[in-house]
Amino acid sequence: MRIGLITSAPDHPVLAATTALLTAGGHHVEAVDPTAGPVGQAGPSDPPADVYLLKAHTPAALALARGLEERGVPVVNPVAATELCQDRLAMAELARRAGLPFAPTRAAADPAELLAAVEAGDLLLPLVVKSRHSRRHDLVARVDDTARLRALAEQWPDEPVVAQPYLPSTGWDQKLWVVAGQLFCARRRSELAGPEHTELPGGDDGFGPAELSADRAAVALRAGEVFGLDVYGVDLLDGPGEPVVVDVNAFPGIRGQAGAPEALAALALRVGGAASGVPRPRVDGAGVGAATPAPADAGPGTVAG
Repeated sequence: MRIGLITSAPDHPVLAATTALLTAGGHHVEAVDPTAGPVGQAGPSDPPADVYLLKAHTPAALALARGLEERGVPVVNPVAATELCQDRLAMAELARRAGLPFAPTRAAADPAELLAAVEAGDLLLPLVVKSRHSRRHDLVARVDDTARLRALAEQWPDEPVVAQPYLPSTGWDQKLWVVAGQLFCARRRSELAGPEHTELPGGDDGFGPAELSADRAAVALRAGEVFGLDVYGVDLLDGPGEPVVVDVNAFPGIRGQAGAPEALAALALRVGGAASGVPRPRVDGAGVGAATPAPADAGPGTVAG
């Protein structure tokens, strides 16, 4: 089977490990760099691969993937689902309509509009201010006073933004990643954490499935259903309270998670096989076998360390 990677970084750890598994099983993996030419011109081989994994989220990458979908080629994740996660307001509105515990989110044309709302008493501090459109090096900042908000208005004068209330937490985020219903997790220091949040909660140096509550796992799995994603991440505030979702990411990095490359390889082969009529291969520790019948799938909500 032929599997395409839409990415400018095929050496990313999870992609490299997935590629190694697939090639060990006799499959061909080809990387398509969406930065190789103008939007819509950098393209895959012809005929295209059986399935493409959409790791890049730039306009060029989305245009390339959309063209493949129009030709009937399956893309993981679908372009529409990926684009939805790039718009933080649309993401929040859909999540809250679906009953997910997403942080309240308000949009503004720029930080100056938020400043005017705060000064008028229509918006309370502290806030988290983010670029409305998610991208590399976008705006994500904690705002505790009007001086900070005024500085953002000067630094980002034309940036559409969203604002969320700053909610107390341990200063760490619970990072939950899902690949075709298999759930992985870790704890990462929040980029909004203060100097008082240098230590992991309880002195712990990790976050594994034993610490993940059933309600938080359920929120992560539900997010995939709501957004139509197969490979995604959900960021939850760390702490003892009810789950609060602060972000949903299409095809995140999933670094350092044992079993994630195997799950991703199996997903690619299942989707590609369904599209081409090829029987689903088997995935095991020796790599991906091209002709061996697969065992029964792990049920939804499988948690991996």
